[in-house]
Amino acid sequence: MSIAVILLAAGQGTRMNSDHPKVLHPLGGVPLLAHAMATARAIEPERIVVVTGHEAARVDAAARAIDDTVLLARQPEQRGTGHAVLQTREALADFDGDVVVLYGDTPFIRPETLREMLAARRDGASVVVLGFETADPGRYGRLAFGPDGTLEAIIEAEEPAPRGIGGAVCNSGVVVADCRTLFELLAEVEPERTKGEYYLTAIVSLARARDLATAAILCPEEETQGVNSRKDLAEAEATFQRAARLAAMANGATLVDPDTVWFALDTAVGRDVTIGPNVWFGPEVTVESGATIHGFCFFEGCHISQGAQVGPFARMRPGAEIAENAKVGNFVEIKNSIVEAGAKINHFSYIGDADVGTKANVGAGTIVCNYDGVFKHRSRIGARAFIGSNSALVAPVEIGDDALVAAGSVITEDVPGAALALGRGRQVIKPGLGLRLMERLRALKAAKAGE
Repeated sequence: MSIAVILLAAGQGTRMNSDHPKVLHPLGGVPLLAHAMATARAIEPERIVVVTGHEAARVDAAARAIDDTVLLARQPEQRGTGHAVLQTREALADFDGDVVVLYGDTPFIRPETLREMLAARRDGASVVVLGFETADPGRYGRLAFGPDGTLEAIIEAEEPAPRGIGGAVCNSGVVVADCRTLFELLAEVEPERTKGEYYLTAIVSLARARDLATAAILCPEEETQGVNSRKDLAEAEATFQRAARLAAMANGATLVDPDTVWFALDTAVGRDVTIGPNVWFGPEVTVESGATIHGFCFFEGCHISQGAQVGPFARMRPGAEIAENAKVGNFVEIKNSIVEAGAKINHFSYIGDADVGTKANVGAGTIVCNYDGVFKHRSRIGARAFIGSNSALVAPVEIGDDALVAAGSVITEDVPGAALALGRGRQVIKPGLGLRLMERLRALKAAKAGE
């Protein structure tokens, strides 16, 4: 049976008190929307339709940046969840299969839960809803079960349950239904009296009125955690990070101080990786097995290979590729550069738009001057080359294999392999002048102090 996912992302999120759409606020280094889309992709749908409304152009662009195959539907006026789902009718007009309705502000629904709902749907239920139990049910709608345990309706939080129907299971909002049945039921939904909104929840009682089978699948409350405010966002970040840290350790990584390591949604960490305290991973970072990440490092858009060592206090920016057994030390920043196997950049250096060859050694204070104020230029440091401390390589420049750059040099021309390059002013020595200058300065200081 084919699967389609409808992902609702049209709301403004007024409680966020923000100029940005709620679903674009970051969680685990990526927009909230990306979490729901990752869940959707995990169940291998034939198509995903994202419904946008508030700041639609921005949300559309973000959705396409995450997955350029998604379809987009527009809800010009936010008139409820049922109305939002109806906006996908054209995108799903030729679709025959099951539809899963998810929410862009609910990031923790697991693919396994959706598969369980899909199984219930294929076992004969026309509509399947996701419920959960909570110690604080007051703000949630409730799933209303009949005396025989049949799901009869979803009752909004402010509404009393019909006589004879009870239960304390709450509604998550997630629904699975046959596509044709879903839209037939939505066509019958009446607007709510006070707000005039069309609620997706109404399809359960409408299905029962047609004698269609309905079912509920339960999940832990944590899975249904939504984001409606900055407080909710902070709590969701804590939930995400806790799970990411546990997953990394379960997969064989050592986190010296787990509570201070921050992951992104797509951070990949291999076995026997050691991560020190206060390390931050942004999006698109891979750390291969056996690497060591010392404390107080910042990573984004980079790849750390097996056996490499990075940090402490290092920053790896997008495009940084650190090869096997390379060493990147304290206060080193690398951007859009390849550091090949066994190379060493141990102290206080900036390497931008450069290739550093196998077993090259870059001395402390070395910088690659890659930007001329308008354009970026690329440089190469050859295999086994040695760059003396406090050198500046003015790009584009190539340092040949086995070449030596003397400390304190400014290199503006290519250096052949095995050559020695010196690019600094000649040292001049004036015997005795240092002491005479210092004595004069001390006398001037003493005279000023006596004034």
